[in-house]
Amino acid sequence: MATGSTDSASTRPQRIVPAPVPPLPVVDGMKPDQASTEYSHFRTQLSSHRTGLSEHRTDLSEYRTDLSGERTEMSMRRTGMSFQRTRLSAERTLMSVLRTSLSLISFGFTIYQVFQKLADKAVLSGSAPARNFGLALILIGMAMLVIGAVFHVQFMSGLRAERNAMKREGLIHGESVYPPSMTLFAVALVLLLGVVAIVNIVYGVGPFG
Repeated sequence: MATGSTDSASTRPQRIVPAPVPPLPVVDGMKPDQASTEYSHFRTQLSSHRTGLSEHRTDLSEYRTDLSGERTEMSMRRTGMSFQRTRLSAERTLMSVLRTSLSLISFGFTIYQVFQKLADKAVLSGSAPARNFGLALILIGMAMLVIGAVFHVQFMSGLRAERNAMKREGLIHGESVYPPSMTLFAVALVLLLGVVAIVNIVYGVGPFG
């Protein structure tokens, strides 16, 4: 997922060894003017000391702000990737439905073929129950496919709408596109296969007759 990134990585400010606090001057109480001057000089040194510490705290605060922006960027990327993971999870769910439906369709058609061949060879008196059972399995498999495909399309439409809304609000990056679902294409083919199997069973025509 292509996303914008910061132009340069934040650099942590160098660790400083704070200078010792200026020592309290020893003054002669009998000389108030000299004491006032020395105390004023001491206060100036303390002010310079505090200013140096304040500048370092400001650098650390700016560094933390940069880190916060980078964490926000990473969170946006993870959220964007989670949409792709959710899409792949929906694809896997549809593939599970497809496998189950294909098993039902193929099993139903196989049952019909086996009993029909036995009836053709006069081993059985009739194959109507097997025919009906095979048709039922095929119809169940096709119904599962249709329901699964409809649910998948609705789910993906909602997922795309949610993703686009979050992208418009600037909450995520959404440059990557959702590729066409090959599973839906396979579902359409298996549905067509089921229709052909039903036509073959009911009318006795088709490529599987």
